[in-house]
Amino acid sequence: MLIRIAKKLNILVGNQTGLTLIETLVALAILGTVVVAFLSGLATASKATFIADERAVAESLVRSEMEYIKSHHYINYAEPGHGDYGVVASPANYDIEVTVVPIDPETGQPLPSGEDEGIQKIIVTAKHGDKSVLTVEDYKGDR
Repeated sequence: MLIRIAKKLNILVGNQTGLTLIETLVALAILGTVVVAFLSGLATASKATFIADERAVAESLVRSEMEYIKSHHYINYAEPGHGDYGVVASPANYDIEVTVVPIDPETGQPLPSGEDEGIQKIIVTAKHGDKSVLTVEDYKGDR
């Protein structure tokens, strides 16, 4: 008898209403938004890490190449069969391009082809695949 009275007064049985469809959809929408934001952040961080790694490798290659050229003897581009400075070894999918431009010491302008007055502008470019990643310029003099 006591139980019947308690059931009628809702004392023993709590208010057991279920979740509505709207509440469930709102919770799923919030969860979906959080998951999308988290995955977007991961993708951005991954891309930033790839770019930083690519630039670090390119910088190391360009520095090594520039040091190699500076330690190499001066190649006079006015002499026939003058040769090139050569390039250091590079990892897979990375290439190094070296451009040598003889410079007029008085004007600082490039000299016509076949002339060299003892100053060269050295341009070293590191490429990853077909994309140019880093270009560095420096000068080399005939000492």
